[in-house]
Parts: sequence; C-alpha cells; structure tokens
Amino acid sequence: MTVTDATPDVRSPEEAQVYDLCRRLLDELPPKTTDAATFLGRQFDLGLAWVHFPVGHGGLGLSPKLQKLINETLAEAGAPHPYGRNPIGYGMGAPTVVTHGSDAQKERYLRPLFTGEEVWCQLFSEPGAGSDVASLATRAVRDGEEWIVNGQKVWTTLAHLSRWGMLVARTDPDQPKHRGMTYFVVDMHAPGVEVRPLFQITGEAEFNEVYFTDVRIPDSERLGDVGEGWGVSLTTLMNERVSIGGQVAPRGGGFIGEVVKIWKAKGHPDPVTRDRLLQLWIRAEVLRLTNIRASQMRSVGNPGPEGSIAKCAMAELNKHLGELAVDLLGPEGMLFPSGYPMDRPKHAMMWGSAQQAFLRMRANSIEGGTTEIMKNILGERVLGLPGDVRNDKELPWIQVPRS
Repeated sequence: MTVTDATPDVRSPEEAQVYDLCRRLLDELPPKTTDAATFLGRQFDLGLAWVHFPVGHGGLGLSPKLQKLINETLAEAGAPHPYGRNPIGYGMGAPTVVTHGSDAQKERYLRPLFTGEEVWCQLFSEPGAGSDVASLATRAVRDGEEWIVNGQKVWTTLAHLSRWGMLVARTDPDQPKHRGMTYFVVDMHAPGVEVRPLFQITGEAEFNEVYFTDVRIPDSERLGDVGEGWGVSLTTLMNERVSIGGQVAPRGGGFIGEVVKIWKAKGHPDPVTRDRLLQLWIRAEVLRLTNIRASQMRSVGNPGPEGSIAKCAMAELNKHLGELAVDLLGPEGMLFPSGYPMDRPKHAMMWGSAQQAFLRMRANSIEGGTTEIMKNILGERVLGLPGDVRNDKELPWIQVPRS
C-alpha cells in the first residue's frame, strides 16, 4: 500500500481537504520521478506550501496545525522540502512578504521562493550593528521613484547564491534609530552589489559580507511604509528565530539522530555514555514537541515568544550534541574529514560530519540573535522583568556615538 492509498485518522473536514490535496499532488507528480522545482511549484499552487497563508499565495487560509499533516504525508512519500533549498526565503522572507507586501509583490516573489528557483538572503547586520540592529548605518536616499543605497552588511548567509535580499537601510538619520529605517527587497544581481566570502572555522563560506555602492532600488520594491522598516524587520527577526530553532524533525531525527548513529556504530556500552546520550535525546524530544505546539498556534505575521524559547534551547542542545558526537569518535574526532575545502556551500547549517557540526554549531548561539538577546526578550516580554537601560532610545540616530 502506498502513502496515497492510505487512509488517515481524519477528524475534520479541513483535515480531509488537505489530505485529499496531498493525495492528488502525489498521484499527479510522483516525487521519485519529478524534479523538485516542478513538485514544489504544484504544491504551492494547491495551497499546501504554507497552509495558513491566503488562498492564491501558497495557502488555503486554514489553521497552521494542518501543516504537520501535509509535511508528514509528503515526507513519507519522499517529497522534497523547501527549507534545505532556500532556508532564509522559506523561513523568513515568505512571512515578511505575505504580511507586508503588496499583491503584486506576493504574486512575484512567493512561488519561486518556495520552489527554490530564487534564493533569498537577509541584509540586516553590519560591522557596527550586530545585536543592536537598529543602530545600522547603511543609507538609502530617495531619487524620484528610486532609492540609492550605500553601505555594508555582514554575516549574510547564502548571499553568494541569492537572487533577492531583505534589506533594512537608514532613510532618515534625524529620527531615533528605531524610527528612521525603511525595508526593501534588493536585487542581488543589481549593479553596485558586491558579495565577498567570509570563511568560517569549518573551511566553508556560507556567510558573506555585502557592499552596496550607489545601488538603485525601485520604490515599488519597498516593503511597508517609508520610515517603518523596524516594524517590518521585526516580522523577519521573529520568524528568523523560529526558522533557526523551530524546525520539527521526525522523532529521533535531525542532529540527535546523527549522534545516535555514531553511538551505535562505535559501540559504547558503558552506562555513563548511554546516560549522557539519553539525556540529550530527551531534551531533543521535548524541544521537538514544544516546536510542534508552537507551530500549531502560529498565525501569519509575527510569531510569539516561542521563537526565542526555541532558539535558546536549540543553541544549547546542539552545542552538547556536537560535543558528544566528537567524544564518541575518540581520536578520530580530532581529524577533519573534509580537509578544510575552503568552498562556497549551497546549504546552511547542514550536518556534514560530526567534526564539521561540532564547529558549525558554535554559531547557533550567535546567529539570529545571541542567546543573551533571546534571554532579554523572554525576561521582558514573557516574565515582565524591567528592560535594560537604553540611553539612546529617543536620541536622533545621527547624534548617537558609534564605533
């Protein structure tokens, strides 16, 4: 019996609707004989990309709870998933476009984003604006129906593969730092855009620095109103934390599954090692279940504090998983199998080897907002604790001292 023949425990008309659409998709385009872009394009057209998105934009306007049924049904049949092809676009770009974009922007961007035919990157951080993104200095000056952008961004994941970038730039330096920014979609192939690799400790350069020199962006590619870039960027940032820390792997899958494979292959019978592994397996399962609950409550727009919770928990868990994996390898753990290739990978945050993962996971507590920032968010917005002292909050950006 194939997946398309199976009958699930359908409990509502909506579940029956999405399951029937999944069967239709799998019958029309068997994943084993269909290229990924074609399959994902049809999935988008049937409203199975983000089921809670509006009809016509990759969704059906239904509860996000149903996405789990869709993902599991398609994964069981061997269907491709868009996250690995375009993680920044899928997890961060799409929610921002569907929340703040015009109908024309949604029509233009969402489908090729989902299929992975157009990769996206995020252009927020700068050399002088990391955790404090709102202090960014990249300028955008209006020139008729265009904006001229000059500045530098850094730590831009997959910029070397990207067609589009989510850019926040300073458009009014006389306003306080949170109020003088505007959000744009920038063509990464436009004249004046220069992408340079930043090689990491793994020998890969999935990160980049990006320079803008008199880059022209049509005003039609602006997301949100002029000067309202911070509000739009919050949609991206909150979804970024969910994208990094909120992915739902199958039970026992993901990074914990890779560590279990090493444990079985190396044959560590001692109870201390087994206990250490089981404790991490439990933590991984708790995080997985928490992420399932969070995804079922999510609506279009800004996720709640569950994104920061997942991001904190994932960063700490992955660090310990990487350490255990290397320990299980013994002396072999000191060798780097790839030999530091110094290449430009096509994916981000993927498990290459235990040694590579051990090194790459160091970034989890920094990227997408540091663990310290996540704890501040949870302390202030969930626990109601007083916020940090911010002496520059109401000062015009131009008067704020910068290094």
